[in-house]
Amino acid sequence: MLRKLYLSDTDKKLAGVCGGLGEYFNVDPTLIRLLWILLTFFNGIGLFSYFIAWLIMPRKSFSSSNPY
Repeated sequence: MLRKLYLSDTDKKLAGVCGGLGEYFNVDPTLIRLLWILLTFFNGIGLFSYFIAWLIMPRKSFSSSNPY
């Protein structure tokens, strides 16, 4: 089965980046959010990378969710 990375429409707090990553990797999005916060505070790259991911990741369209 081919998986694709999309912004989450159902599990989002800001833009749906962490929810989309959680759906893609089959991981709880809360863990990804905590990792992103740690990257922001300790490394400073978290906020920049979140913004870039928000711009790059596509939204799931209705046609892509329909298997037929």
